[in-house]
Amino acid sequence: MPTTPNAPAYILGVGLTKFLKPRGKVDPLLPTKQAPILTILLQAGIKALLDAHLNYDDVDLGVACYCYGDSTCGQRVFYQFGMTGIPIYNVNNNCSTGSTGLHIARTMVRGGSAHCVLVVGFEKMERGSLGSHWPDREDPTGTTGLMMVETRGRTDAPGAAQMFGNAGREYMEKYGATAEDFAEIARVNHAHSAANPYSQFRDVYSLDDILAAPMIHPPLTKTQCCPTSDGGAAAVIVSQAFLDARPHLKSQAVLIAGQCMATDTPSLFDRSAINLIGYEMSQRAGKAALAEAGVSAKDVRVCELHDCFSANEMVTIDALGLCEPGKAHEMVRAGNITYGGRCVINPSGGLISKGHPLGATGVAQCAELVWQLRGWANNRLVKGVSAALQHNLGLGGAVVCTVYKRADGKANEEVGSEAVAEVSRVGYNPAVEARGFTRAQVDGVRSRKHRSEWALGETQRNVEARF
Repeated sequence: MPTTPNAPAYILGVGLTKFLKPRGKVDPLLPTKQAPILTILLQAGIKALLDAHLNYDDVDLGVACYCYGDSTCGQRVFYQFGMTGIPIYNVNNNCSTGSTGLHIARTMVRGGSAHCVLVVGFEKMERGSLGSHWPDREDPTGTTGLMMVETRGRTDAPGAAQMFGNAGREYMEKYGATAEDFAEIARVNHAHSAANPYSQFRDVYSLDDILAAPMIHPPLTKTQCCPTSDGGAAAVIVSQAFLDARPHLKSQAVLIAGQCMATDTPSLFDRSAINLIGYEMSQRAGKAALAEAGVSAKDVRVCELHDCFSANEMVTIDALGLCEPGKAHEMVRAGNITYGGRCVINPSGGLISKGHPLGATGVAQCAELVWQLRGWANNRLVKGVSAALQHNLGLGGAVVCTVYKRADGKANEEVGSEAVAEVSRVGYNPAVEARGFTRAQVDGVRSRKHRSEWALGETQRNVEARF
């Protein structure tokens, strides 16, 4: 199956688990009290393969994305689907890990090293704020933390909240944003999450509720900060040649039209709190991805943006060019980040409300935008769009921006759930229902030639117990 260098790459299938509050080392709801991570992984991967109408034997490369786990977790994941001997990459790139995996998959497909790549992002997290698991060595973000302390001081708040909150303060000082503007971002994201069945939180809050929540680090209250989460997401990326050999699947394929991964430049340490959270790399990655896709930032009408804190959404709206420089708060005030406005940001509810299992986040953003472009997300659809923008950021640092387009170049149209159920191998609309699958469906996508029941173990039984 020949591949032309820099040939197109497509998202053919996606799958999600519901994002949940961290559940500890074992899951008491499972019959074997098994660690929940394996059930998470099986769910996401099986759903993506079902959505792509493929068998694991079609996959010629795997990418596993996670931050908190031992080496070769990816092999443990993929061996459940089959032991076919394919290359498996394990990726850790802080909060941008999932989209880094997508970037690797696209690079492999465009370069001809693979025709069908399964990317699985997952995380089993601890409750509370993020912390280092390696106290015997230097923190890789230590120089960033030292710059924060030197320029803005230190409080008892979690380090990430301080860093992003300080960026919000600088935006207030430079451009006139208010605490209410940041709270409005959180209000909108929580409102959006009510329509997403995979969200960790689906509660709706008033602006006063957001402002009255416990203060974490001004201007950030608790409901403006993303939670830690358990969850998984998966995507199948294929080449043009692979898709051409399966013309019946072209209607559901979504083109990765533009993508850029970037890291920090010396501006990171120029004593600006905004630059300290990666403003410049977000700006550069966004411009490059949009330029490759031939899309103007002003024409973007739906965007999944890395809102780990409301302050980061404010700053990144500016960095991506979704507003005029220094005018993000005016875009928020005008209602232009939600339905009826110029650009719906985080129709999924974003990290603030949907949750943030680090390795899964970037892949979950991809899934939401695929469902938007297919027209399947009919209870939260941004109608009439033909392109979508994704932004996924990790301090330390790395950012990936991706532009997706419908393969047919047309604008999306709403598809009813009954029509989706007819073409979906799970038999329902996965964009609006967080349901499971049958044992027969699992059997249909696991490797026919090289499967191991020993590798699968009790995971299938535990998944069935969850459903």
